[in-house]
Amino acid sequence: MARRAAATAAGLLLMLLLAGSDGGGGGRRLEAAAGGRSAAKGANVEAAAPPPPRRAPAPSPPVVASPGQFRGQARLPRFAAPRRYDLRLRPDLVACTFTGAAAVTVAVSAPTRFLVFNAADLSVDRASIRFRDLAPKEVVFFDDDEILVLGFSNDLPLGEGVLSMKFNGTLNDKMRGFYRSKYKYKGQMKNMAVTQFESVDARRCFPCWDEPAFKAKFKLTLEVPPGMVALSNMPIANQIVTGPVKTISYEESPLMSTYLVAIVVGLLEYIEGVTPEGTKIRVYTQVGKSNQGKFALDVGVKSLHLYKDYFGTPYPLPKLDMVAIPDFAAGAMENYGLVTFREVALLFDEESSSESSKQNIAITVAHELAHQWFGNLVTMEWWTHLWLNEGFATWMSHLAVDSFFPQWNIWTQFLDDTTAGLKLDSLEESHPIEVEIHHASEVDEIFDAISYDKGASVIRMLQNYLGAERFQKALASYIRKFAYSNAKTEDLWAVLEEKSGEPVKNLMTTWTKQQGYPVINAKLKGNYLELEQAQFLLDGSFGHGMWIVPITAGCGSYDMQKKFLLKGKSDRLDIKDIASQCGNQVKGGNFWIKLNINQTGFYRVQYDDKLSAALQNALQSKKLSVMDKIGIVEDSHALSMACKQTLTSLLRLLYAYREEADYSVLSHINIVSLSVAKISVDATPGLVGDIKQLLIKILLPPSVKLGWDPKDRESHLDALLRPVLLVALVKLGHDKTINEGVRRFGIFVHDRNTSLLPPDTRKAAYLAAMQNVTSSYRVAYNDLLKVYRESDEAEEKARVLSTLCHCKDNNIVLESLNLLFTNEVRSQDAYYVLQGLDVESRETAWLWLKGSWDRIAKKYTDTQEGGFIRYIVTLFSSNEKAEEFSGFFATRKKPEFQRALKQSLENVRVSARWIQGIRSEPRLAQTVQELLRRP
Repeated sequence: MARRAAATAAGLLLMLLLAGSDGGGGGRRLEAAAGGRSAAKGANVEAAAPPPPRRAPAPSPPVVASPGQFRGQARLPRFAAPRRYDLRLRPDLVACTFTGAAAVTVAVSAPTRFLVFNAADLSVDRASIRFRDLAPKEVVFFDDDEILVLGFSNDLPLGEGVLSMKFNGTLNDKMRGFYRSKYKYKGQMKNMAVTQFESVDARRCFPCWDEPAFKAKFKLTLEVPPGMVALSNMPIANQIVTGPVKTISYEESPLMSTYLVAIVVGLLEYIEGVTPEGTKIRVYTQVGKSNQGKFALDVGVKSLHLYKDYFGTPYPLPKLDMVAIPDFAAGAMENYGLVTFREVALLFDEESSSESSKQNIAITVAHELAHQWFGNLVTMEWWTHLWLNEGFATWMSHLAVDSFFPQWNIWTQFLDDTTAGLKLDSLEESHPIEVEIHHASEVDEIFDAISYDKGASVIRMLQNYLGAERFQKALASYIRKFAYSNAKTEDLWAVLEEKSGEPVKNLMTTWTKQQGYPVINAKLKGNYLELEQAQFLLDGSFGHGMWIVPITAGCGSYDMQKKFLLKGKSDRLDIKDIASQCGNQVKGGNFWIKLNINQTGFYRVQYDDKLSAALQNALQSKKLSVMDKIGIVEDSHALSMACKQTLTSLLRLLYAYREEADYSVLSHINIVSLSVAKISVDATPGLVGDIKQLLIKILLPPSVKLGWDPKDRESHLDALLRPVLLVALVKLGHDKTINEGVRRFGIFVHDRNTSLLPPDTRKAAYLAAMQNVTSSYRVAYNDLLKVYRESDEAEEKARVLSTLCHCKDNNIVLESLNLLFTNEVRSQDAYYVLQGLDVESRETAWLWLKGSWDRIAKKYTDTQEGGFIRYIVTLFSSNEKAEEFSGFFATRKKPEFQRALKQSLENVRVSARWIQGIRSEPRLAQTVQELLRRP
């Protein structure tokens, strides 16, 4: 799955209605109460026999098993498993309901009188439940665990039998399970029926064994209106139209997990391509938008072909469909043979889409199609191993896009992912890559920068250590060995170790089973480089973690590099071992030592003063690679936040980048600069204006060089850089940039086709226009809302929403936030509005969040609530506020956003500590003035 947006779908309160009878076929309905205990009381639960009187030697009779024994378990029991699902579903797109029937071939492998499986938000016809023609004696639903327990009078026969039942449910509006998405067709709003089952939501569409390890074959039949397009994982086997119903049967799928089953029903059109191997690929869109699928289709065709060769295994299914869904929680979802996307992640329009959107589409398509092998063909055994899916798909997507578009320098941009992983993993409230999952409610929260970004980064580190060719051959062997089955992290290590001869398990276990990462402290003592590792934490403390660290080192040039494993807490190197000439350069102007060459390792480095000064000199002399330029500033930023280095030294380092022109480097300089500007508001309010002017001085030259207008035949990377710099300058308050943005916006409002404001620079102009908006002068705000309402493009709508809260008038901020309770903003897009908040509007946002919490909880899913918390709480930077937040949420905690809350509070406290460190720096103001005076 492409990484989840803050608008990720998550749960409502769960409820299952059991329609039943008194033993005959009568019409009484038995409703199980929402809680498991009440449900158990309401069903016919067999009680334990009372113990006999206390007198020896009579033994106590055995306890009679009851449905309650299955409560509170992390996983379903293994005594019965599905082999094949025969499903029939009939969605009603007007009433937004569906009916269904399931016939599941179940293999009973151990003595039991129970069948235990998952169900949620369904009404099951109790009278219809049969296993081997036997009616269950007990039917008990445990709401908290989302399990349905069937108890029979006697032990079930070993071997296979068919479990059948009928059920119905609602096409919900929560973007999970079987849900409805709205779209416009010929001026009228229509409903589309869509599934989103990852991680644990197939159970909201049909009763099932909803865990990755319970792979089975699926035979689906859909009953839909004749005019509708109905898609599923497999091609259509046959279809019959009978009056108002079209019955479509699909070919039986190979073995797959429930979370990969998919259905889409709606009015759609498509474009089509074919891979060199003959696999048909289609991109489905709303009617009138199929032309926008051409770029994604091209990337899809190339991806399937590349992955077939890389994994040494053909694409497993006979077709692949990619569908743009108007309402979609994640970026995209890798359903086997039927990949679903947000529109903004699949559709590219030459006239209205930005260059960054084009790159995002390429990465997302390549990510999802990598899953067809790494995730779908070979599936994680349990959610603890989610990173096997997401980390590898993230890494593979960069490998693929680098092959298709080498001019994009995508591996340099990969450091954005590494930075995101490092940032989250420097918190005490992080988690290991292999995280224990004890309940379904915990799964959604690990779709984060640890599973995706740290996962991908340690894979890149391992590939760099083993070598690209050995690594590729071992991966292909792993795919072949575990095809159509499940694997654990240890299974991958075993294959890689066998094929490479390297101690992969010992090395990688230190990175996947413990959270965090090390900072390598490097000191020069004579002719020796002394290295010492310690766990890096943003709160300034050092954890107890210890890693086997693949160290790479260069001295004076990149021609020769030293590679070795740091296995203990410390080690030392004769610097002559790094490069033959290095020992003679210690006193020379060309001397420098860089660890973690090209940032292939997932760790930070802190250099002593001598080494740090030499690196800064090498930086200014343009002797360092682009990746190492990024690594140096990111490490310095993190060390400053942890109060291990001063903000003064960070500002001096940032100033050394003032002549930088590379997109990737400047995008990181931009992020660090905005972080410094934000913290300075609280840390040094009297100096904040000068600090912003210094940051403008650093970012302005490359922006002036690029200008507002795209140039003929300019590079993709220059097109990406222009909006990054313009947006930063507007946010930092650069008057000339703001005025030019306002001018161009005024022209755009009256002529939407003007060449003065192409898609790439619109956000900067929108932000500039919002600087002058007030309650009494809201012309630009009204104009932006008009652009939003009139646009049919998801990207343009997102662009507008992300600027509406960037305003000095708190009444306008409130008005913008309250849009989230209207039908104007799709649930998935709420986080765009929150993105526009800044330090100036934080108090308004916090008061709004407290006063609106009940409305938010009612309209949005539990995990989406975590997004609201993250975006608003982390705007603050005081321990007092952290306590206030803790008090408010103390009675409002939910498992689905517990981790997000804890991480947000920790970030607030980290900022508070950073502020105290900054205030104690004696030379900060002097340094700022000195750098401002420099020509």
